[in-house]
Amino acid sequence: MSEAVIKAFSDKARSDYGLGLQLKECIKVKEILQLGKDHGFEMDEVSMYPPNEPQFTEDQLSEKMVKALLR
Repeated sequence: MSEAVIKAFSDKARSDYGLGLQLKECIKVKEILQLGKDHGFEMDEVSMYPPNEPQFTEDQLSEKMVKALLR
């Protein structure tokens, strides 16, 4: 369930320029989770990490988050 919510948040960030910029500025997973929550997406932190399928693309995330979430 949480992976579907993460994907929905990722899709919204792709279509909402302002949200996409805010997502790119996040340097901690907790910041991404809070940003998602602020926009109505309750996400589970564990579901964001490998070996789960990545729901974000490299261009959506800060360099630090790319290393953490897209290994």
